Amino acid sequence: MDLELWMEVFEFLLAVGSILGLIGFIVGLLILFFSGPRSKEKFIPFLLICLLLLIICGWNAGLRYFRINF
Repeated sequence: MDLELWMEVFEFLLAVGSILGLIGFIVGLLILFFSGPRSKEKFIPFLLICLLLLIICGWNAGLRYFRINF
């Protein structure tokens, strides 16, 4: 396989990870603020995983790749 193809696949995976991390972080924060104390305990690891995804992939990599403007 071509190195350029591998780079495109890697760039796509970074973009998808960025979008999933961003959406998960926003949803996790909303659930954290508007839910009861039992749900808060369950969503703290979820928020940490989403934050880790955002740190690794970059918060705007997916926005640039998929040309999302807001």
